[in-house]
Amino acid sequence: MSQAGGGGREQYVLAVDLGTGGPKVAVVSTTGRIVAHATEPVALYLLDGGGAEQDPDEWWSAICAAARRALSEAALPGEDLIGMGCTSQWSGTVAVGADGAPLMRSIIWMDSRGNKAIRKVVGGPVNVIGYDPRKILRWVQVTGGAPGLSGKDPVAHILFIRDEFPDVYRDTATFLEPVDYLNLRLTGRTCASFDSIAAHWVTDNRSIDRVAYDERLLEITGLERSKLPDLVPPGSIVGALTAGAAADLGMPAGVPVAVGSGDVHSAVFGSGAVADFAVHLYIGTSSWISGHVPFKKTAVMSNVASIPASLAGRYLIVDEHETAGACLTFLRDNLGFADDFAAMNAMVDSVEPGSGRVLFTPWLNGERSPVDDHTIRGGFHNLSLSTTRPEMVRAVYEGVAFNSRWLLGAVERFAGRRLDSLAFIGGGANSEQWCQIHADVLEREIRQVADPVLANVRGAALITLLALHRVTVEQIPDMVEVRRTFVPDATNAPEYDLLFDEFVALYKHTKGIFKRLNRF
Repeated sequence: MSQAGGGGREQYVLAVDLGTGGPKVAVVSTTGRIVAHATEPVALYLLDGGGAEQDPDEWWSAICAAARRALSEAALPGEDLIGMGCTSQWSGTVAVGADGAPLMRSIIWMDSRGNKAIRKVVGGPVNVIGYDPRKILRWVQVTGGAPGLSGKDPVAHILFIRDEFPDVYRDTATFLEPVDYLNLRLTGRTCASFDSIAAHWVTDNRSIDRVAYDERLLEITGLERSKLPDLVPPGSIVGALTAGAAADLGMPAGVPVAVGSGDVHSAVFGSGAVADFAVHLYIGTSSWISGHVPFKKTAVMSNVASIPASLAGRYLIVDEHETAGACLTFLRDNLGFADDFAAMNAMVDSVEPGSGRVLFTPWLNGERSPVDDHTIRGGFHNLSLSTTRPEMVRAVYEGVAFNSRWLLGAVERFAGRRLDSLAFIGGGANSEQWCQIHADVLEREIRQVADPVLANVRGAALITLLALHRVTVEQIPDMVEVRRTFVPDATNAPEYDLLFDEFVALYKHTKGIFKRLNRF
């Protein structure tokens, strides 16, 4: 790859990953080396009725604080910073006024309060799995997917705001995804990319290079085109860093800002699995299995689809598990099982595979794939008086892995092939115990990526470097280090096969109970 600057010295980009727990900000070289990084927490506001919100001003303050620390640690000359790019939690909604300021807290990807509104929109006189057949046919043909019934997509967020906060809706100039809101703060430009807008389910994605809003889908959903951003292609430069934003961040003004992406999109780059049908497993607060494919397709029954990727000319497999790493946080913060994750890893080591046949279902906030069910809930099953705390902890690790196996089956059917190896990223990949459990439960090779918590921010940097023409797609796999490869232990297969079958059976036999308990 080319290196600008005298003597071929490295140059750098500033990358931002705005996760649910707060932003990670990193200074990354043109060779993909992370030279400095910093994190800041942000608050999560959980509200009655399935509400989940965050304050965009808190996002910005945290990003600026982390950026200043990372830049101070890197101690670079200003002229060596050649670009900036963001990735962010995806499928959220920020309502901004004509002045670009947020009018309320952001409704984030976890929020299901729009489920009544979206069910009304997608339904009709005759319904198949909740959808009017005529409407779902249009969605699948044009977008490659359809709004989820859980109410957690931006289209449902916007309808919820329209119905419950009419003054905010009236005063909103544009509804933006979190990453597009950050681009507005950085450059003053209001826009969205082909990939960031996809979860609104109102764009025609049939021609990957000419994505545009679809008038019929806007009519069906009731979304107003005037309140949605203009679209730009992935891999482009959205604008230059404004003087005000530069002062807040501690950076030079005028630095080019790449259009950025949602976190699912950037994770592909940060995992190094950028080739078609190369996939990665992400476990953070939530989890998914994703990768690039060369086709647009939808599997409505399993809620898996391919939509425009952040790599121009490619589609991305999208699916999601609502809670994965969040289950360990729940154990720590609400049940007091351990003070930290290292203690939990030690407990896992003390228990034989199968956890004494204790099963944990990790659906603490409903589920999206391979079932779209916002009322399902998690829990421990097959507990007895002899069950130990370490068995319960290991059951949580294994329960998340069983959920991953359930999803992998749907993804492999979607891809039309067996996927033999998965790059593992996110905070969950720091646990060697969880790596081995996933290898054993999935019966697949698991490649533990180095610095897996920084995969998304690394991905944002690589997307930025692509937009700046400083790297090529073919170079990216060699720029991402694999720390260790875990292979399945065949001796554990019979026990895990038995438990997995019962795990799926638990969903089938309890979903009606949870629907009745949580219908309101």
